[in-house]
Amino acid sequence: MSSSIQSGTARLLRKGATILLPETVEISDDVDLDLVAPDITIHPGCRIRGSATVIGAGSVLGEEQPLTLQDCQLGCGVRLKGGFVSGSTFLDNSSMGSGAHVRPGSLIEEEASGAHSVGLKQTILLPFVTLGSLINFCDALMAGGTSRKNHSEVGSSYIHFNFTPHQDKATPSLVGDVPHGVMLNQPPIFLGGQGGLVGPVRLGFGTVVPAGVVCRRDALDSGQIVFGVPLPTTGAIPYDAGVYKDVTRVIRNNLIYLGNLQALQAWYDHARPLGTGAHPIQVACIEGARQRLVECMNERVRRLDQFQKNVQSSVEILVARGESDLSPFLVSQRGFITAWPGMKEQVLTPLPDDFEAGNRDAVLQALSSGESPSYWPDRIAALSPEVQKAGNTWLQGIVDRASDLWHP
Repeated sequence: MSSSIQSGTARLLRKGATILLPETVEISDDVDLDLVAPDITIHPGCRIRGSATVIGAGSVLGEEQPLTLQDCQLGCGVRLKGGFVSGSTFLDNSSMGSGAHVRPGSLIEEEASGAHSVGLKQTILLPFVTLGSLINFCDALMAGGTSRKNHSEVGSSYIHFNFTPHQDKATPSLVGDVPHGVMLNQPPIFLGGQGGLVGPVRLGFGTVVPAGVVCRRDALDSGQIVFGVPLPTTGAIPYDAGVYKDVTRVIRNNLIYLGNLQALQAWYDHARPLGTGAHPIQVACIEGARQRLVECMNERVRRLDQFQKNVQSSVEILVARGESDLSPFLVSQRGFITAWPGMKEQVLTPLPDDFEAGNRDAVLQALSSGESPSYWPDRIAALSPEVQKAGNTWLQGIVDRASDLWHP
């Protein structure tokens, strides 16, 4: 074996990995090669780094261009075709095309995928969700669909607008939801290409946003085509980026998003381990997913902390201008400033052990059946409608617990 081959690469070759042009592949010393399956394929120019990195059987890295993989967990059959991927978790048979830029806090579940030049951060894609090319979809959770043939999709050249003129990121968007989305039995959602969402937005299952539309409003009823809100084509009006209006919808959507993250955490704490098995790579992937959810929760709380500071400045400006104390703008902003510390404490407090225990345990008992399929999407599809409804009730109760914290 050539002395120019790096030692970690040489060890993987001895384990049985297929490594094309091994002289060009870098595997850092902190990678635990016991958590890298032997039957993977690494194409030229790839760099694999980080003590948290895990790579499951049958995964293929860098087949279209070099890939840098850093502190990520990959399940079985994952295909990352090129780019930079860091601090993220990819479950079985998920994939990303070349030019991917996947930043920390992203969780890509089974058979979810992106084409080339996709940018993600703090993004959660439930099974089967498909992203086209040239997409920036940060700070969002998307669900919907029942299979790879019947999946939620984001068209090419799509943007989730997650930064406001107020310079805040209290903008997470919920496309579908967790309580119903995890059951893999909901109509798909379609976001047409060359369009966008202005967060924070919530969309119901079965929603269609036509190509070229920028969606600025919630659409929660199933089976709707949602068109953009018309804006003036010419002219200018006074605008102060330091002043907010009524913040009620922003706060409510953020709390509902946090509730969905808590529901997904409960799903990973209780349900997901039942389909994992004891293989260290599988266990590490589930643990990686849990870590992603903690990161997402912390990020959203941090962004709301900053939002509170911005809102405080807005109140000071409005008061200095002589805004009436009865103004809905001031009422909603002051209400949030006062309520946020208590809301923050509540969303960060773990759920009681007995929360929705009856519905939760009905789901766990069904998932524990020895007759359940081993592949997670098949295991969910095998659940009876009654068990799936129990799961909906369990997880929706968690979401409602968070959303009920705001009473403007």
